[in-house]
Amino acid sequence: MPVFYDSFYEQISEMHADIEKALNGVGSETLDWTPGLEMNSLAVLVVHLVGAERYWIGVALNEPPNRDRETEFRTQGLSAGDLRALIVSADTYARQALDRLSLLDLEAMRLSPRNGKEFTTGWCLIHALQHTALHCGHIQLTRQLWEQRGRS
Repeated sequence: MPVFYDSFYEQISEMHADIEKALNGVGSETLDWTPGLEMNSLAVLVVHLVGAERYWIGVALNEPPNRDRETEFRTQGLSAGDLRALIVSADTYARQALDRLSLLDLEAMRLSPRNGKEFTTGWCLIHALQHTALHCGHIQLTRQLWEQRGRS
């Protein structure tokens, strides 16, 4: 695997580990709790993050998966173990997908079925990484807000 893809995988895998850490010791009440109106729970954030990551890496491979994005935001009732399994699966998928790409693929044009726009493979991968980082931070902050609620 080219160094670029090794570096990409290292970054996304570290975020997956951070997300798993944020799920440690939490029960279903915590996973489904939202800090406020128009905000997402830990469970929703993890399911959405995994869905988006798989989607954009799939687009990079020219094999976008079927995805019901709206359903991701209605997630409830999953356990921390269920969410960890999704993260492990996303990590495995990322590794296997990156093994299939060459450096020449970074400039290949890919079509997003969601909006019909074309993007380079490189853009798809960078977007997946950026989106994962954004929601990793949301997950960490939501966990902190859960821990701090009622302490003021």
